Amino acid sequence: MGKRLVHTPEGVRDIYGKEYVNKQNIQKLFGDKLHSYGYQDIQTPTFEFFDVFSREIGTTPSKELYKFFDKEGNTLVLRPDFTPSIARCAAKYFMEESIPLRFCYQGNNFINTTDLQGKLKETTQMGAELLGDASPEADAEMIAMLVESLLNSGLREFQVSVGQIDYFKGLCAHAQLDEETEFSLREFISNRNEFGAQELLLDKKIPERSIEVLLGVNSLFGSCEILDKAQETADNPQSRKAVERLRQVYELLKIYGVDQYISFDLAMVSKYNYYTGVIFNAYTYQAGSAIAKGGRYDNLLEKFGKPAPATGFVVMIDDLVTALTRQKICPEPENKNLLLLYTADFGNAVARAKEYREQGYSTVLMRQEHPEEQYRKYADDNNFLKVISI
Repeated sequence: MGKRLVHTPEGVRDIYGKEYVNKQNIQKLFGDKLHSYGYQDIQTPTFEFFDVFSREIGTTPSKELYKFFDKEGNTLVLRPDFTPSIARCAAKYFMEESIPLRFCYQGNNFINTTDLQGKLKETTQMGAELLGDASPEADAEMIAMLVESLLNSGLREFQVSVGQIDYFKGLCAHAQLDEETEFSLREFISNRNEFGAQELLLDKKIPERSIEVLLGVNSLFGSCEILDKAQETADNPQSRKAVERLRQVYELLKIYGVDQYISFDLAMVSKYNYYTGVIFNAYTYQAGSAIAKGGRYDNLLEKFGKPAPATGFVVMIDDLVTALTRQKICPEPENKNLLLLYTADFGNAVARAKEYREQGYSTVLMRQEHPEEQYRKYADDNNFLKVISI
């Protein structure tokens, strides 16, 4: 029993020492850029009513939610996704506001997945939401801000892959796919399983030309030139309009000067059904999956009673920290931690410690009872700038 008490459940972990200091520093650097764009901090509850994350909202599958009951018998869930919570909050407190709202946040989310593949069930996320703006300029601001925030956090080599969910939805509507078939196809496309997608469409007796177009989305990725091919392939007004929106956003991103970090992927879909337009993922090497995800969700706030367009993104802080560490470019945080050792005069030691603290140093006062080398190792392991003996 005693040994079990010191272990954590599967999918969660302790973070301490220099690793935690690095994580806090990266969160600060990332958040500084969000604040520079005028985004205001918002905090929503760690747990909400089940309906906030229900299937109708289009968020995490019920089987992956941590569910429990309060004493009144209401079903509650630990937050798996920040966006619905912020949509609910905006509908509650800003129902009459017509000027766009800009929020940013940080906190932990919880997904009870059995397919871990090295992923944690509790992760730290940061993100931003722009509510009430349907323009291409809003899409561009969100993507440009993500790029600049990643750069500010120390990342250098990465790409933001941009897609348009309306492109795929337009192809599905033109092929007259029912909702269940579209959802299944979305899974195959998302996993780049062309054989599974082809078998599904053949079983549904979809016309050959429609099958060719739907499977062709897997080849629509690359630089901005791919948009010309996507325009030619589009067989319906909804898909053609989606490509035009991507062109508009790309021109704006060139004005921001971040186009070198942008690529396109028309096969990009999301497990979150609330996305409606431009979507994007950020990738870097030494990370097993996307370190950031985002997009437009123009119908979500209406579910909570406030019809309004919106766009946003989230960055997985733990994955970002891992990538920066593995790439050996993790930014060094300011270190003003001192270990002050004394042997006899306690009064003098307290006075010296007070002086250092007044100068802005975090000072630990400790009686020396071991060889100094042992304290120096302790200092290295626990993120102290230096050891001072008096």
